[in-house]
Order: sequence, then C-alpha cells, then structure tokens
Amino acid sequence: MFTLIDLPYSSLAPVISDKTLSFHHGKHLQTYVDNLNRLVAGTDLEGKSLEEIVAASAPVISSAAEGAVEKSPAIFNNAGQILNHNLYFTQFSPCHSEGSPCHSERSEESLLLAQIEKQWGTLEAFQADFEAKGVSLFGSGWVWLSADKNGELSILRCPNADNPVAHGLKPLLTFDVWEHAYYLDYQNRRAAHLKALWPIVDWNVVGDRYTRG
Repeated sequence: MFTLIDLPYSSLAPVISDKTLSFHHGKHLQTYVDNLNRLVAGTDLEGKSLEEIVAASAPVISSAAEGAVEKSPAIFNNAGQILNHNLYFTQFSPCHSEGSPCHSERSEESLLLAQIEKQWGTLEAFQADFEAKGVSLFGSGWVWLSADKNGELSILRCPNADNPVAHGLKPLLTFDVWEHAYYLDYQNRRAAHLKALWPIVDWNVVGDRYTRG
C-alpha cells in the first residue's frame, strides 16, 4: 500500500508558493497514490516497489515492425508520477529559498560536481542546458539529470509520466514542467520557473543519489 510522502519542510516560498505546494503535493500527488493502490490491488505488482512497477509496466519497443507495445499504461502513468514527484519534492531544501546556501561540502556532492564539470565544463553550462531542454519539451513532462551504470550523466526530456527508470538509468535531479507545478506562481513563464528552482536544490541529496548503488 503506497502512501503520500511527508514533505521534509513546511514551505519553499517564495520560489514555490505555499498554495502551489499544497495543491501539487496534497492533491495532485495524492490522486496518483490513490489510483495506483486501486490499480495494483490483486495483481502480481501488488507489494512491489515503485521502481519495480515502473520497470515492469513501462512502454517497450518489441520490434520495428510491431512498433510500440504499451504494458499497463494506467499503472505506468500513476506509478511513474508517484516516483517522479517523490524524487522532485525530496530534492529541495527550504533554507536555500532566500538564496543562502545551507549545505556543507561533502564527497558525494563533489563527485557529482566533478562529473558535471567533466561533461559540461561548468555547473552554469549544465544548468543552462538543463533549463533549455526543459523549456523545449513540448506539452507536459519532466526534465531529468540521470546517470548510467558507469556514472556518465545525461539530460532526458521525458513526456508525461516517463522517467529514467523506464530507460534503465538512475534518476538524480528533476524539474517538473507540467503546468500545475508552476502556473499559479509563474503563469505561462516556464523558463522563469525553471531558472528560479536552482536556489532550492539540495545538492547533498542529488549527490547521494549519484553515489548510491
């Protein structure tokens, strides 16, 4: 039985308003949780982890002739959205919201930063690339920093509920570009929303995800 995650903070204002946070976490995410519990009840996916459910129900390409074959699209969509939102909400820290960094340098963070600088040159260049890919994703979805089994990083643009787990990659950082994530605060200004999120990213959390097996 899946439950709504508890947020590790009470506010992310002014970057994300309390009203947006309340709707996004308390209503949107709760709906996905309720839907998934109903959909997996009595199936062989009941009792599996979110990652296992996403991997098992993800759309697959069986062959060029047959095209795409979707397996349990409703289960994939709801499990994917729970996993995506859980990673999204837990990567932020409110003590960054006024622009004052509150995390200490740790080896995990340094390893990730070193890999980012190796592949993009600078953290700023990575952030600009990440924002650009998020802005250019048509419709609703997510932009992800992900890692392969060798630690190589990539930025994925994933529509709807898609995520790196469905592609055999490790999810590290994600920005939500569904309109409900930002419309109350930024209206149609997706680019402004993405740029505003960096000060509340907790790189300790993201670094831990990178080094965790």
